[in-house]
Amino acid sequence: MAVRIRFARHGLRNRPMFHIVAMNARSKRDGKPLEKLGTYNPHPNMDEKAKHITLDFARTKYWLGVGAQPTDGVRFLLERAGLLPPRPLYPNVKRSADAVSVVSQTN
Repeated sequence: MAVRIRFARHGLRNRPMFHIVAMNARSKRDGKPLEKLGTYNPHPNMDEKAKHITLDFARTKYWLGVGAQPTDGVRFLLERAGLLPPRPLYPNVKRSADAVSVVSQTN
């Protein structure tokens, strides 16, 4: 069974709130999750000017450890939280031959 860590939309019209959930990759967006890992509110409070994210780090690390793949939006939040290493800015850029030869010349 392929497991994805993704958003499940909740809240009111024009005021969404997302649950960060681990669910089967073939299930609906708002279907029953395997486990709720946290919440994400994309609308900041007027007082704090900050978006609120709650996340269960231990359970998220577990699901990542057993092979769950995060979606792009969740991956961004997990990178910001420090659970995943940041992606390279330019993944399709070929490195020069000098950099490759330096790495391969270790004795």
